[in-house]
Amino acid sequence: MTSRAADRARYDRATAHLDAPVAIVDLEAFDANADDLVRRAGGKPIRVASKSVRCRALLERVLARDGFAGIMSYTLAESLWLARSGFQDILLAYPSADRAAFAELAADPKLASSVTVMIDDPAQLRLIDEARDGGREEVRVCLELDTAYKILGGRVRIGALRSPLHSPVQVAALARAVARRPGFSLVGVMAYEGHVAGVGDAVAGHPARSRAIRLMQAAARKELVARRAETIRAVRAVAPDLEFVNGGGTGSVQHTAAERAVTEIAAGSGLYVPRLFDNYTSFSGRPAALFAQPVVRRPGAGTVTVLGGGYPASGAAGADRSPVPYLPEGLRYDPQEGAGEVQTPLLGAPADDLRLGDKVWFRHAKAGEMCERFDALHLVEGDRVTATVPTYRGEGHTFL
Repeated sequence: MTSRAADRARYDRATAHLDAPVAIVDLEAFDANADDLVRRAGGKPIRVASKSVRCRALLERVLARDGFAGIMSYTLAESLWLARSGFQDILLAYPSADRAAFAELAADPKLASSVTVMIDDPAQLRLIDEARDGGREEVRVCLELDTAYKILGGRVRIGALRSPLHSPVQVAALARAVARRPGFSLVGVMAYEGHVAGVGDAVAGHPARSRAIRLMQAAARKELVARRAETIRAVRAVAPDLEFVNGGGTGSVQHTAAERAVTEIAAGSGLYVPRLFDNYTSFSGRPAALFAQPVVRRPGAGTVTVLGGGYPASGAAGADRSPVPYLPEGLRYDPQEGAGEVQTPLLGAPADDLRLGDKVWFRHAKAGEMCERFDALHLVEGDRVTATVPTYRGEGHTFL
């Protein structure tokens, strides 16, 4: 029996009492992935990206481990909810325009001391001040450096369209604007190199493309090391007590951790290891989060139909954004239908051994987005479900 077949047997036994659709997290794989992230971080703390987990119980589990400290959140409402739930040191990774939430933040000493908000424009400071509604608490802020790799005089840009602050001079100017403005405290700088951390460099069946990606990433890392260090020197000249410099992501942990200017690493997807993280030379994780759909039809030889399954991931539309049929091994989508809204045909020899009601296990393309489809995660140890915990959705929250 192959290791994947053994995993399927375990998952089927563990969830035999549960009807699909159902979602699980294999705790042995989850913990092994956490250990690997810590090893790659080389002693620097890892701030957990909550968008890639979306389950309070699993956030608590990983933060209880050595090597992890703090949360990187994705909305201000989520940040306040987590802070009220007892989490501390929450860095909101994206600017917000949630005026009501800013009013809550500025009025509550506990929230204000626990949550750091992201800015990359002086107008965001004005928006926060206008939203205070009488709240006088000092708001902790972090500046975001744009990490995009620019070549040919800036005519070619590689990287996400995030912060407008690309140069050390621009970041330092905003740092001075924060320092001059009462009611704010500059505590951190973040720089997320998504074109390195979030792009696989070993794309199956595309050796030339993979080599081009590796060459691009090597050049981008070299450029960013120098620019990030210069940026932090410039910011520390304004804010010498800067608390943290955050960088990286699951795909670049060891590279970013090697930079002296960086004090902590961000990672989250590496805990679940969704399908988009299969194509890296820098690490190899174990799939920990899966969902199962039930077989409801057998249209013909070599074909079964499962209920639902059309759970596409965010990003530029493409085949790589669909979940992948994982167990039993050897199933594939019908190219004319793909993953459907209410039913999904699957082709392949294993279909002939599946009966009505059997489970087909899938891996989502991205990590936490799976949790938007399920209100609970069943935690598997060995061949047993040892706990069932709510996702954000299961607690009544869909923050985005």
